[in-house]
Formats: sequence, C-alpha cells, structure tokens
Amino acid sequence: MRNLIPVEALSEAEAAVELEHLAKLLSDANAAYYRDDAPDISDADYDALKRRNVSIEARFGYLKRADSPTEQVGATPSEGFAKVTHRVAMLSLSNAFSSEDVDEFDQSIRKYLGLGPSSPLAYTAEPKIDGLSLSLLYENGRLVHAATRGDGAVGENVTANACTINDIPMHLAGAPEIIEVRGEVYMSHDDFAALNDRQLAAGGKTFANPRNAAAGSLRQLDSAITRSRPLRFFAYAWGEVSTPLAETQGDAIARLGALGFSINDLTVVCEGPEALLVHYALIEQRRATLGYDIDGVVYKVNDLALQRRLGFRSTTPRWATAHKFPAELAWTRLENIEIQVGRTGALSPVARLAPVTVGGVVVSNATLHNEDYIAGRGAKGDTIRGGKDIRIGDWVQVYRAGDVIPKVADVDLARRAADAPVFMFPEICPECGSPAPREPGDAVRRCSGGLICPAQAVEKLKHFVSRGAFDIEGLGAKQIEQFYRDGWITEPSDIFTLRDRFGSGLQQLKNRDGWGDKSAENLFAAIDEKRTIPLNRMIFALGIRHVGDSSANLLARHYGSWAAFEAAMAAAPGSAAWDTLLGIDGVGEVMARSLATVFAPGAERDAIDRLAAHLTITDAARPRRDSPVAGKTVVFTGTLEKMTRAEAKARAEALGAKVAGSVSAKTDLLVAGPGAGSKAKKAAELGIETLDEDGWLALIAGT
Repeated sequence: MRNLIPVEALSEAEAAVELEHLAKLLSDANAAYYRDDAPDISDADYDALKRRNVSIEARFGYLKRADSPTEQVGATPSEGFAKVTHRVAMLSLSNAFSSEDVDEFDQSIRKYLGLGPSSPLAYTAEPKIDGLSLSLLYENGRLVHAATRGDGAVGENVTANACTINDIPMHLAGAPEIIEVRGEVYMSHDDFAALNDRQLAAGGKTFANPRNAAAGSLRQLDSAITRSRPLRFFAYAWGEVSTPLAETQGDAIARLGALGFSINDLTVVCEGPEALLVHYALIEQRRATLGYDIDGVVYKVNDLALQRRLGFRSTTPRWATAHKFPAELAWTRLENIEIQVGRTGALSPVARLAPVTVGGVVVSNATLHNEDYIAGRGAKGDTIRGGKDIRIGDWVQVYRAGDVIPKVADVDLARRAADAPVFMFPEICPECGSPAPREPGDAVRRCSGGLICPAQAVEKLKHFVSRGAFDIEGLGAKQIEQFYRDGWITEPSDIFTLRDRFGSGLQQLKNRDGWGDKSAENLFAAIDEKRTIPLNRMIFALGIRHVGDSSANLLARHYGSWAAFEAAMAAAPGSAAWDTLLGIDGVGEVMARSLATVFAPGAERDAIDRLAAHLTITDAARPRRDSPVAGKTVVFTGTLEKMTRAEAKARAEALGAKVAGSVSAKTDLLVAGPGAGSKAKKAAELGIETLDEDGWLALIAGT
C-alpha cells in the first residue's frame, strides 16, 4: 500500500476524497473476487483498505457514502446466470486479527446481552474454509436450487453445477419441510495440483490457488466442465428453515451431518475467549496437514436463542466473527532441503514444503539463503530466529510479503523429532562433484567446476538469452534446458551455429517433437536478428559475477567499443589500464577482479572469443557532456505518464546522468510522478531539487 496520512490527521476534504477512492477500490476488488474469481489484490491489502475505510467513517460519520464498502456484501451477480433472491440474506462476517480483537468480540456480546465477565458463554469454533459460499434450498427433501452469495440479497443460480458435486445430496431424509443449507465449495490441495497439471498439458489456464479454481469451476456456464472438476462441499450454516434444527449451533451442525452433509470434524464448542484462542492455535498448527485451504477460524455464539437476541448489523451478524490468520504467514512441514547451483556457482539451499497457501498463492518452496541462515546465523554472524537451526522434518513458519520469494521465519522446536539430524551443508558441488569452497568474506559456497559444471552452464545460458541480455524470441529457459540436455547447445556460441548444424539433415530442428517448419525457421530468424548486439547487452549477457545491468551500462559507456573493453579487461592489476578501470565511478576492487578473472586466458575467455566471432557488437553512445543533467545523479519515483521508467532511465543516461534507485545526499535531482511517497519526502528533507514529469521533459527539451 502507498504511504497514507494517518486517519487522525486527515482534513474533511482529504477524508471525502479518500472515501470516494476506497469505495471504488473495494467495489472493484469485490467484483474481481466474488464475481470474476480473479482477485487482483491480496487478502491482507483488502482487509487493510476496509479497516481504513471503517476508521475514516468512524471519525467523519457525516461523510459516509451511499455506496460505502461497509454496506456491501459480495458483488453483483454475473449476467451469465439466472438470479436467485435469497429468502434470508447471506451476510458476511466481521473480522478479528488479534487476541485483543477476540476479547473485544466476547466483551461486546456480553455487554449487549447484559452478561457479566464471569457468566458462562459458549461458542463454537470451526475452520474458515477458503472457498466459495453456496446456498442449497431443499423443499420436502428435494434440492430445489443452488445459489452463490452474489451481493448477499441476490445470487447466481448454479443448480446444474452443484448437482455434479458428490458431497451435495440430491434428496434428504428426515429434514424439515423447508431447509436452506449453507456451506463452502472448495478443492483439495491434491485435486488442485492434478487439475493444474491437466490444464497445463492441455494448454489451458492454470489457477493461482484452490479457492480461485473452486470458484471458477462452480461458476461455469457448461455444467460438464464443472463435473470434470473435483469439487467438495462443507456444510456449516443454514438460512430459512421451517422447523428448528436444534437449540445450539453445535447440535444444529451435527444435525446437518446426520442429514448426509459433510461437516468439519474440527468444529468444537469452547467456553470463553481463552478456549477459542487455544483452538485457533491448534487449527493453525494443523493447517498444512488438512489437505484444503483455510484462512482463519470462525467463532459463533453456541446458544441459538442468544443468536436471535443478538441479531444483525447491516451486513454482519453480532453473534459471529472470523479470526483471520496473518495473511502472509503460515506453518507447514519442511519435507526436504535441496541444493541448487546457480550461474556463478553459488550453492543455494531451497526448502521443499508441504504445500500451503500464503498470501493467496500456493507455496511449496522457500529460500533458505545459505548455510549460515540454516544454522540460525545472520549475515554478520548475529543470531536469528533465536538461534534455532533448520532441519528436514521441522515445522516451519513461512512468510511471503508482497511478491517476494517465500522465506522461513521461524521453527517450532516443540514439534521437532528427537532424532532429527543437523543439516550438513555440502562442501562439494552436487551437480559435478567439484569442491565448493567458501571464500573469506563470501556468504555462500561456490562450485569451482566452472564450465564443466552442467548446472552453471545451463544457468549461464538461460541468463544469456534472458530479456535484459540477448532476448532471443522462441529461445527461453525451457528450450535451453532441452538443447543443453541433448548436446545441441553447450555454450553461447553454439546458438549462432544452430542453423548450420541442425537446419537440415536427419536431425534437423523441424523434425523434433514440438517443432515444425515455421517454428524452426522463426527461431533461426530470431537468432540471426541478434547477431548484431549493443555493447552493454553483450557485457550483461556474459553473466559475469558482480556485473549487473547497470554495471554493464556503466562499462559500455566508459569504453565505448568491444575492442577497447576486452583489451582493458585483460589488464593486470597495477597496470595503467587496471587503475583506469578502478577509477570508474561505480567499479570497485571486487568487480574489477571478477572481470579480470573471466577475461584471463583460459576456457572462459576462449568461449567468449568464440561467441564474439559470430557477432557484430555495436559501439555504445558516449554520454553527453553538454546537457543540463550531465554528471548529475537522478532518481525517478512515482508513476510516469508520458514515458516508461525504462525510457526515462535510458534518456537520462544518454544525456550523461547517472540514474540511482534511491535518494541520498549524493542525489542531485528527483523526478516525481503521481504516487511518489517516501522518496519525495526524503528529497524534501535533504533539500534536493524535485521536478514533476513535465518539468523533467522541459529541462531536457532540445538536448
């Protein structure tokens, strides 16, 4: 989320503008989630936006809008389905996010009912299934219709699709004359993985998580598609009923089970909030072993007479709440630790996990960084996770904030097996058997095999054809792995002889599985197109350690030509050329030594020479010295509307400016578009000149 003004600091005008903005954001999010089955923001962001809307409305009650998100449930039904009006509204639940919220929920109920803090008050606690809500209306024991929640008042008629779900009985024996059973349609983890495999094999759409898969499957216009999808159903509530099911929530759920519905066996009756929190912790621990997704625990007052007294708010019942799990955290089992070898030879440990949904994405892998991280040590030798090491078989807490790679946050030592062995980090490369020493000052071990290591060779080739490097259309990671495995491409120069070797004859490319005349010719043409390459892309494509995209641009601009660059890289330490290299702003001793190692006589240098022989490497444009931004450090932030960030960066560098990613005392100019946040604030604090996009374009106009 962007940086926001604290609610207590908002002016009336600012509050009105933000409430309008929030109403649009949350309405769109509801439509994406409930109607389109394609959520475009995370649950955590949605909850945070809704809480902020509530807070603003609480301070500025007179500004509450007619379309306030606090008055909405779900989303307007799709036009593709017939409509069903719910006889009893299908409301949403209020949310709790902490133990304090749960205590507050209990206290609010006691206050409403006039009960003292020591008066007995029982609740049910059950897993909150992460699926799609469904209402089933039975009359005289026969299923009449099935409907989605829709906007709470009107849902979509999905009866034909619901009839394909084995967990949904078509007839009930011994049921009230009229009964509306409510529950959640979901998909198990195993069925979800199998469905995605089938979709991938058929070239169809894959799903981000089981909830999206279940919702999309239930809301198919063709029930035959729904029938082919392995959907399940848990019953947990009811709407209209002609005669009461029972006197308590717990007994009513048991009655639904007796009628033939699947009910959740983790539903229990708890006395007071302390017992609720104990059960919450138990369910959270078991979350990864359930085989289906849950995103919290639902608490309901057990006594149905008290539920009737408590009644409803506009969109939620007073007698129930959903205690949500932290959206970006989940506990799961670490099934294995695998070592992957990267293009620079780094041995990187990866956690293989029992799949669990974190932040709306199914997570089965997490980074473990390096051997120190596994041992419970930080980058500077400091203690992390309280010094707990990580072992195969451990129960670990995984977190995923935003789009970052999942990481392990904690280890539950109480659940560790007594005989679990300490993980011994390998000292030899698992791919080629070469020694993998850890150099002083390096956080990782590195395979010393170089080009003889197949893992390094493949990763270097993948980097070579990546978007920022040669970016050869039709030659991606999958094709590189295939060609390397078959011995067709073992180094970059082999790419440019592919047509000569496999453009004709018995083993020609078009005869391979997955290829044909057109696709083969397209690949050869795409390769030929990249025989001419700019100097900066050539340098970056070599995959030299410590030389990224910006460093490659820096070196290209300084040396100008491939001949000048490669001659300088072969210079010995202490020579004039070496001193010149170190004199480039942005090049340090570590990068310089890495460059010298690669360009020293040997197998790597020979491979580079073989590659260069097939290419025309165009000179880099020398940076301008006469522009108004020459020699200045520029930072771009916010949204640029008249050019992309890449275009802005390229233009600034062509004019002799250095583009940085963060604001510091060395920054000369900040270009801030709409949505600029912390960088603009820091620039103001440091007194750095700030321009909007129009101001920037005016500054460089004519140059």
